Amino acid sequence: MRPILNAAKIIQNCYIVRDLEAACKRLNQMYGIGPFMGGQAGSLTEHTYRGRPEEPIGIRGVFVQSGDLNIELVELTSKTPSAFHDMFPNGEEGFHHVACFTDDYEKERDAFVAAGYPLASEFIAVGKKFCYIDARDPLGHMIELYPQHKTVRAMYQKTRDMAANWDGKELIVPWDLTGYDIEEGL
Repeated sequence: MRPILNAAKIIQNCYIVRDLEAACKRLNQMYGIGPFMGGQAGSLTEHTYRGRPEEPIGIRGVFVQSGDLNIELVELTSKTPSAFHDMFPNGEEGFHHVACFTDDYEKERDAFVAAGYPLASEFIAVGKKFCYIDARDPLGHMIELYPQHKTVRAMYQKTRDMAANWDGKELIVPWDLTGYDIEEGL
């Protein structure tokens, strides 16, 4: 059987949390990782949930680096039906998805759907379409697909750079991608 994604590299694990600041403190105390990049409120727009137009998804999120793995924490700020609420309908916390960049976003998204994995949520983030593929059966989690994107790559690089030089003082650092190669006009 040929894989849906050709040698995909999982670049991120994401957890849904009730309180972003408390979750950052917990992970830092448990694993000594930091800083956590982001924390600002955001909105995932032009959202389609299970084939139907839906309200934007309100979130607050951070990235943090742990060795080669990026970890994302997401606090939901809306009750909009979404891939997030599919897994955690009552405000629970836990592992939500792995993320992968794709070389051909639409082709690879459609390949998952053709293989029987539903498209749970698709939306616009940082100017591009992203989606969550429902892989709870058989994996127990969602899969997030990204198109190749300079700004998202810059976010990952900034997170790695900040972790490598972190002095342990500021736990949550707002995004500032000055000096990184990003897509303009977002």
